Amino acid sequence: MLSTDCNFTNCRSYALEHIILGMTNSGGPNSGLFVELHVPDFDKAKEFYCAFGFEVVWERTPEDDKGYLVLNLDGQLLTFWPGTRSWESQTYFSRFPSDTKRGFGVEIVIRVRDLESAYGIAIDRKCVVRDLIQRPWGVKDFRVEDPFGYYLRVTEAYDVRDSLYSVP
Repeated sequence: MLSTDCNFTNCRSYALEHIILGMTNSGGPNSGLFVELHVPDFDKAKEFYCAFGFEVVWERTPEDDKGYLVLNLDGQLLTFWPGTRSWESQTYFSRFPSDTKRGFGVEIVIRVRDLESAYGIAIDRKCVVRDLIQRPWGVKDFRVEDPFGYYLRVTEAYDVRDSLYSVP
């Protein structure tokens, strides 16, 4: 039964929490949102993201447009398709020049347990685009660009659902 106590700030709807978001009571295999990045090279993706603690969950070897890679860091999933340049002919993305900046207007947020170590890795890789600082909303973070041009915010763990962390 769907709850009628649903508004934009406090939705307790079974439909929203369990059907639309794909969540299960156990937080199991369909436990929410994940990001799929279209990249031409899985080896580069693994080398970069695994340096920050991501682990390969599974990989289908790239062949035309059939490659797929799933990485996990403490339940944060990043997926990658296709591992070849065939993303350039994908229905939507083929509308744009292949040298278009990846993820323009998008910031992918990755929470890590050891922010200072992650920052050291980013410094060594020369991919930092904004230095590590304490933000006005009470957490530390830094920003990097991955090998494909995606913009990432690497932050200490916090619960984004808590309004305590809103911009003051």
